[in-house]
Amino acid sequence: MSRIAIVGGHGNIARLLIPLLAEAGHQPLALVRDPGQAPELERLGAEVAIVDIEKDSAEAFAEAFRGADAIVFAAGGGGDGNIERKKTVDLGGSLKSIEGATIAGVKRFVQISAISVDEPLDADAGESWVAYVEAKRDADIALRGSELDWTIIRPGGLTDEAPTGMVTLAESVDRAQVPRADVAAVIAAVLATPSTIGKQWELISGDTPIAEALTH
Repeated sequence: MSRIAIVGGHGNIARLLIPLLAEAGHQPLALVRDPGQAPELERLGAEVAIVDIEKDSAEAFAEAFRGADAIVFAAGGGGDGNIERKKTVDLGGSLKSIEGATIAGVKRFVQISAISVDEPLDADAGESWVAYVEAKRDADIALRGSELDWTIIRPGGLTDEAPTGMVTLAESVDRAQVPRADVAAVIAAVLATPSTIGKQWELISGDTPIAEALTH
């Protein structure tokens, strides 16, 4: 059994990932800042640690990570237009998680990013979107530059459709959509596939079974 810490443990993808990990015999550990979310996450199969991404230090992350075998960074500031939260959650939370993992000696780190964040932004892109893309881009740069055993997954537009188990994974793909449930399934499969270490893929719906897509 592996112990897998999930930063952003109450997010939409995290709440789909937790049961998948639990069913596979792992122990998910959901990091959240609101203790009121614990009962729901425990029902899904997770243990819960209370850590505030914006206020707590990397050392607090490290303390929560101790004993974990892997970390999934699944946090995001959301689409509320709050530019500062893109910096403190999407980027700052990732940086603290990377540092915390390093301090705690947890090598395996999977990060959920976003499609096309390395591409030049349109001149008319809104300020909030620019902040989001730059935060995701810089978080990925930091992770790639770390000593961790990283994998970066960059999904396209997220939907709440039922999972298909069929995806397209590649270094670069045309922008399209993918169900959050398929993103969760890809993350679970990545954690079980050591050959995915050091890989960065964009992810959209496709016609290749997930297990096969990870071997390309």
